[in-house]
Amino acid sequence: MPPSLMLPAGLALGGVLLLGLGLALVRRSGARPTIARRLAGARQLRVGELLDLAPGDPLPRRPVRVLGRIRCAEPIVTSQDDRLIAFHRDVEVAMPGGGWRSIERLRETRSFELWDHDGSLQVDPAQAAEPLIVLPHVWSGSVEALDETYVPALARVTAEQGPPARARATTRMVSIIDRLLVLATVIRDAEERVALAPPRGGYVVSALELDDAMRLLGGPQPRLMLAGTASVALSVVLFAAALLAVVAWLAAA
Repeated sequence: MPPSLMLPAGLALGGVLLLGLGLALVRRSGARPTIARRLAGARQLRVGELLDLAPGDPLPRRPVRVLGRIRCAEPIVTSQDDRLIAFHRDVEVAMPGGGWRSIERLRETRSFELWDHDGSLQVDPAQAAEPLIVLPHVWSGSVEALDETYVPALARVTAEQGPPARARATTRMVSIIDRLLVLATVIRDAEERVALAPPRGGYVVSALELDDAMRLLGGPQPRLMLAGTASVALSVVLFAAALLAVVAWLAAA
């Protein structure tokens, strides 16, 4: 390699290392920056504002954040008499060699109407992106505390990798009494009526106000998130510097 290319090569290598470090820190922080950007960057509209669009009116070109309440004729009814339109539960166990292994991934949903006083639009939460933006219920404890329905899964895991040490469960629920923000694409159906469709990656469903949703999506370790973001930004600077150095070398050659 020509000596004059050592500098851009070093800058590019530094950029790669910083990018990898930054992405690892963001992931470890528990943050969901992609979903946060999609939700925060969208225009917010009420259901009634969408229904006011006349047949010849242009539709929003980008996904919008639609505000409304829930109406569901046949909700999920839990043993505690909660009435839900979405119930997500993930149960994992800690393995002897390190890491967590899933033993249950439960997803139950019901289609519902997102409504306000001017009308309603149909939404199918089975097409929602994950995670649902709600305050999760988190449990952790010994494997013995799990109920008997998990015995077959625990036996299979134990036979494959040894007895797990601990267990944890994360449950996310959307109740019919929640007020929702739904990131959706606005379309016209076969009868030219305004309707909602999942954008690329699925609906983003939040039972929290936007500010609270942003805090939740920022993860439980905001310092790691900030450090990861700074590392990614610095890696971009190094890549740009490497590119400029290569361009300068080519111009001088």
